[in-house]
Formats: sequence, structure tokens, C-alpha cells
Amino acid sequence: MSTLPAFEHTALDSIPTTAAQIRASFLSHKTRPLEFRIRQLRKLYWGLKDHEDAITEACLKDLGKPPLETYLSEYAWCVNDVLFMAQNLHRFAKDERAEDTILMNKFFAPTIRKDPMGAVLILGAYNFPLQLAIGPLIGAIAAGCTAILKPSEQTPNAAVVMQKIITEYLDPSCYACVQGAIPEATALLDEKWDKIFYTGSVSVATIVAKKAAETLTPVTLELGGRNPAIITKHANVKLAARRLLWAKTMNAGQVCVSHNYTLIDKDMVQPFINAMRDSFQEFYPQGARSSPDFARIVNKRQFQRIKKMLDDSNGKIVLGGTMDENDLFIEPTVVQLDSADDSLLRDESFGPLLPILPVADLDEAIKIANEVQDTPLGLYPFGNKQEVEKVLAQTRSGGVSINDGFCHASIPTLAFGGVGSSGQGAYRGKASFDVFTHRRSIAKTPAWIEALMDIRYPPYTANKRRKYAALNDIKPNFDREGRDLGWWSWLMGLVGVKTLAAVVLAVGVRLYLQRRAKL
Repeated sequence: MSTLPAFEHTALDSIPTTAAQIRASFLSHKTRPLEFRIRQLRKLYWGLKDHEDAITEACLKDLGKPPLETYLSEYAWCVNDVLFMAQNLHRFAKDERAEDTILMNKFFAPTIRKDPMGAVLILGAYNFPLQLAIGPLIGAIAAGCTAILKPSEQTPNAAVVMQKIITEYLDPSCYACVQGAIPEATALLDEKWDKIFYTGSVSVATIVAKKAAETLTPVTLELGGRNPAIITKHANVKLAARRLLWAKTMNAGQVCVSHNYTLIDKDMVQPFINAMRDSFQEFYPQGARSSPDFARIVNKRQFQRIKKMLDDSNGKIVLGGTMDENDLFIEPTVVQLDSADDSLLRDESFGPLLPILPVADLDEAIKIANEVQDTPLGLYPFGNKQEVEKVLAQTRSGGVSINDGFCHASIPTLAFGGVGSSGQGAYRGKASFDVFTHRRSIAKTPAWIEALMDIRYPPYTANKRRKYAALNDIKPNFDREGRDLGWWSWLMGLVGVKTLAAVVLAVGVRLYLQRRAKL
């Protein structure tokens, strides 16, 4: 393995200067041309490619992350995203024609242009240090923004690798990396940004959002949540156990979108526990501690937080429970609860704890899920088609994986994000471009149409009102009881005989004026 450079905090007095440079570069319009953006994305690709081994080493040192997990959820994730964005950027950035409610509006060529938000700040998280920092950066570059990235200080080795890539491969006048903890993050938040993208906890997100509100800065917040899995009486418990155990043991459960607890039909509890035990033996035949495929908790502070949640629980441990603070090891632990007020449901564990709560039926499961957190980041129903549809119809969440654990979050072209208390805004795929883009509405009024626009100028008369109504008003395609009148009524309401006549007249006026101009 190579020797990674030491993590060093960025000098606080240098942060305003760096932020000013990033703002000045955006205002110089350097990042506006698509060719510049594509070149930066391509250079970022080679930066990631050249440092694959360093990324693997850093994630192993920071999190004990198995190399295959690092490849799947960090390295391959980012290189595929950057290639997808570079290959599709021309299509994403193309102007869009707005939909027309009346035919007359076509003459104003209503268009939506994709403008970059400006200079942006990206605050990364520790659990997937590369994915949750480089991922948003890809979108910022593609959108034409300049950016400062602050990786999480809790994964210092990964932070150092990212700084090296950004410094050596990207344009230093447009993109920078600031290292540090609370003081450095505070100094960055004191600067004026056009967009802030934060990934992390709800408590810190509140601080970020309050600070951003002082300058009316838009924010995207990618947070976690007390995400429920729901197992009905018609679910395949063996499949549910296998998939949920995988979802909760990946990265030692330090996954914002993994399920925080499982609500299970009371008749399925013992079969589920038995199936979970079988899957555990299959995944870790020599035990999780000795397995090279099981990660570690990021640091002692997080270890103690997870341990306290388990110590405060009134539930019964039915599988696992072994811990070692010196090794930052917490064994995947299944706990059977008897109350929705248990400590394991009140907070997000962000670790390999798998509490299960028996319920009488699906209605009770939905009720508890909505009460514990009404808008979790993810929701994972296991059951037949009717049961799953009921769960979808009566709950809310950032995303859903049906009969699986966070599958939706692994699909690169599917927008990923929370709602309400689990966050706001989304990225991944085209959404990464959109989240750093302002959709700028543009209309163009041709000179030749002036003959039809006298209705907007004073003096206002009854005749002008009638003329405006003929050109602009949409007719309803329903009666007073809200019943449909049919497609023909809708078509005539959209176009209208008078509107059609007005358009014909406008075209005639334009042709007449053009003919006179030639004479």
C-alpha cells in the first residue's frame, strides 16, 4: 500500500480569499462554455482512475471498508457518474420549449434556459466519503458552477485523496478543497454562496439551513432518517431476511438510507429471526469480526453513541450483540422490541443494529411508521402486490425499494433525495445537473405582433377586454358538477374559434408587413 499524506486543516485566514477566488472565477464566465465543463469532467475521471488504489486504501483505513464495497459504492459509482454526465451534458443543457396553454403563446417562443447557480459550497459526509462529496461536485461542474468542497474530517484519509485529485486535475481557479472540522465549516458558511449542498445529520443540517437563510441562499439537504422496513404476513421472510441483513451490514450499517427498524407481522417473527440467523451464517461463516467483508465504525464517538442506544433499549437481543471499542467493532445485532417508544426507534442508529417490532397487522405497521417519522429517507415494504400498494398509498418517504433494501438508491439515473425531515432536493443522474441549475424563463416578443397587442395598453375599454378574452381565455372541458365534456370541448377550449381567427389575422398582418418592407 502507498503512504497517504497527512491530513492538515486549511488555514482559517485563507478561506475568505479562496472563496473570493471561486466567486470571481464564476463571474468571469469561465465555466459557462460546455466544452470547458466537459473537459473538467473528463479530467476528474482520470483523477479518479489514477487514484483508485489510494481511494481503496483510504476507505480501508478510515472505515475498515472492504475493497469490494469501496469499488461498488465509492470508486465505480463516481467514475460511472462522471462519464454519464460528460456524455449527456449537451442534452441536459439544451434549451427547452415551454408548454403552451393557448396557441397564441407560440409566437413568443417561451423557452427555459439552463443557467448555472453560481459559486457553490459542498459539505460532504463520512460514511461514503467519496460518493457523497465527488457525486455533488460532478453535478456542480456539469451545471457550470464553481465550487469549494469540504470533505468530512472524520474520514481524513479519503479527504486527503480528494484534495489531491481536485488540486492536481481540476482548474484551481474554479474548484478548491478546504480541509477541517467545525471552525473551517463555520468560516465557509460565513461566506456568501449561490448554493449550499450538505449531506449529514439533521442537527447540523438545521445549523446550515439557518445560516443559509440569513442570505437567502438555496440549500440541498441530504439527510438520514428512521427508515422503516415492513414485512407483512404474505412476505417471503427468507428473502426479506437475506436482503435486509445485506442492507444493514454494508459499511457496518453506516448508510443513511438503510432501514432503521423492521415492523413485522406477529406471526412472521420467529420465521424471520430463523432466516436472519441462516443468512448471517451464510454471509459470515467465521463470524463478522474475523471477516474481511465487514467494516468498522468510523470512530469511538460514534461507537459510544450506538452502544448507548443498545444499552438503553428494553428489547431482547436474539442475534449478535458482541462489541469491541478498541477495534471499533459492533456485531450485526438483531433486537426484538415490545414497544414503539424504545430507544432503538427514537433515533437513527446509523450502525449495524436491526430492531424488529411485532405488529398485529399492516394497518398498525403503517400507523407506527407514520408516527415514528412521517417522511423517512427510505421505505422498504415486503409483501404481496396489494399490501405493497397500500403501504405506498398511505405513507411518505424520499424513496422506496419494494421487496429489497435501498435498491432505489443504487440506480445511478434515479434521482435520490429526501423529503421533509429527511432532506430537500435530489441528485444522481440528470438530477445532479438539475440541482445546481437555475431554470431561467425567457420569452421573445416579435415586433410584427404589435398590431394584436394594443389590448394591453391604456385606455382600457370593454372592447379590449372582450378581445383579450378571445385571445387568452381557456374554456373548461367540464360542467358545473365537475364531469368531463369530452375531448372536442377541450380542444375548442384550448384553441377556440376566435383565437384561431386571431392567429390567422396575426399571420396575415406579418405577411403584409414583410411584403411592404420588400417594396
